[in-house]
Amino acid sequence: MAMDPAGQTDTGTAGVIARPPLLFLAALLIGFVLDRLLRLPFPVAGLVSWIVGGSLILIGFALFAAGIRNFSRATTPVPTNEPTRVLVTTGIHGWTRNPIYLGMFLIYGGIGVAAQNSWILVLTLPLAILIRYGVVAREEAYLERRFGDAYRGYRQTVRRWL
Repeated sequence: MAMDPAGQTDTGTAGVIARPPLLFLAALLIGFVLDRLLRLPFPVAGLVSWIVGGSLILIGFALFAAGIRNFSRATTPVPTNEPTRVLVTTGIHGWTRNPIYLGMFLIYGGIGVAAQNSWILVLTLPLAILIRYGVVAREEAYLERRFGDAYRGYRQTVRRWL
């Protein structure tokens, strides 16, 4: 973990387009509404969709919780609208730079599969583009400004997703 460089008091934030949980929730709600208005066939039915969906949700929660736990241990805020105090690079963040978002995507997809809702899965691509460019790109630019070489080194050794 890289500490706050030279004791700076940066009050800036990443300036993301919206809080990520709200983006995921909005996509879920839109998916459920579209499913009510224009139902699309779902390729897998019954118990299989529950098992696959449930597994995705459980794995997603594990990744999400590991990411949150790392931030808590480093005493840096999770919300994107608060300044980052410490660059977290250990634990699950040593494998992926975005375990919380990756976990949210798995939970989101798991809900879509378990609910047998094709619209939720269709909306995954626009949601991924929105998260990638409206959230992650802005966070990456912010972290580079905030932590400089420490973040650039971390970015070169740890993948964005997997």
